[in-house]
Amino acid sequence: MPPLTQPNTADLNLVTVLHALGDPVRMELVRLMAVHGEISCSPDHLVIARSTLSNHWRTLREAGLTVTRVDGKARYMTLRRADIDERFPGVLDAVLGSLAQSSASASPVSAPPGRAISVSMPSSRSTRRIAPPRSLT
Repeated sequence: MPPLTQPNTADLNLVTVLHALGDPVRMELVRLMAVHGEISCSPDHLVIARSTLSNHWRTLREAGLTVTRVDGKARYMTLRRADIDERFPGVLDAVLGSLAQSSASASPVSAPPGRAISVSMPSSRSTRRIAPPRSLT
């Protein structure tokens, strides 16, 4: 398997990082990594199609926000916090702080079993609904 590409710290681009942080699902993934450290490629409470989730992880990795460790078939992601803080001091703190402030009582992503998840960005109060994966049977 070829190594997964990610930019060096010096090559991180603020516009690319902010674009990656601009999606509510990716923001939830970043929040999870900030809280738990290394997480698996498929967090339990996110009911999102694997292909969609894979695309979100690729966007985060190519923006330089994550590093991916491959262990057999599993992939584990870690937030490159030190690299981001070195290149863009305060950006992650501001973004994660705004999430913590506005979601003190609820997570930005909620998913009743078998239902579409509601993803809301606290700062804009907009909500996007993502349908659960369809059964192929």
